[in-house]
Amino acid sequence: MILKRNWLLSLVAVFALLLLSACTEDASKSETANNDTTDSQAQTDKGDEMDHSTMKHSSSGEVPPTLKTAENPKYPVGSTAIIKEGHMAGMAGAQATIVGAYDTTAYIISYEPTTGGKKVENHKWVIHEELVNPGEAPLAPGTEVKTDAAHMEGMENATVRIDEAVQTTVYMIDFPLTTTGEEMKNHKWVTEDELASK
Repeated sequence: MILKRNWLLSLVAVFALLLLSACTEDASKSETANNDTTDSQAQTDKGDEMDHSTMKHSSSGEVPPTLKTAENPKYPVGSTAIIKEGHMAGMAGAQATIVGAYDTTAYIISYEPTTGGKKVENHKWVIHEELVNPGEAPLAPGTEVKTDAAHMEGMENATVRIDEAVQTTVYMIDFPLTTTGEEMKNHKWVTEDELASK
């Protein structure tokens, strides 16, 4: 009888330990899930600052008449390079064919779209030649000026704030979207630092 009671107590103890272990594991999983959700939300929030969903991947290929062709670009016209940093889905990792290379000042800008909607933050890139009566390059961060660039809906004729200026070679490129394979033509712009040799 005592032996049977001891056996029952042992069984209850083992069952209790298993139950506690399961509860702890569930709590741990729940905490991990909460952390993942928080991290995901943080990335989404950060992504909102760089929302380029209305950006036009392709263009006519026309460039401002005052834009100077680069004399000795790292990536000559007709060569290929890998896009290291994409401004929108389907760019990063794609193989780009260089259509044009130009020496200029490129700007990261923020602006209120002329079509209304959310303010666009940290847009890459608008070049000096796409600004209306900008004066001498480079413009200082905080400068406000109009642009006639039409890379995104609501950009043309918008007043933009200069966030950062970079003296660089900018490239116009053709590339297939890594997401769909669709061919993009005359995309403006990527900088030399955003490309890598194959």
